[in-house]
Amino acid sequence: MLSNRQRDLLVAVALTEFSVHYEAADPELSEEAWQLAADRLVEHDVEPAEAVGELEIG
Repeated sequence: MLSNRQRDLLVAVALTEFSVHYEAADPELSEEAWQLAADRLVEHDVEPAEAVGELEIG
C-alpha cells in the first residue's frame, strides 16, 4: 500500500512523463500536465529525480 506521499510522487512522475511525450502533439496540455506535476513536487519539497529515487523506480 502506498502512502499519500508516495501516491503524490507517483502521480507527479506519471504527469512528467506525459508532459514529455506529448509536448509536440499538444503543447498546452503538456504544460498543464507539467504544472500539475510541479505542484505536487513542490508540495512535498522534492525534485523530479528525487521522486523517482524515493519510489525506487528507474
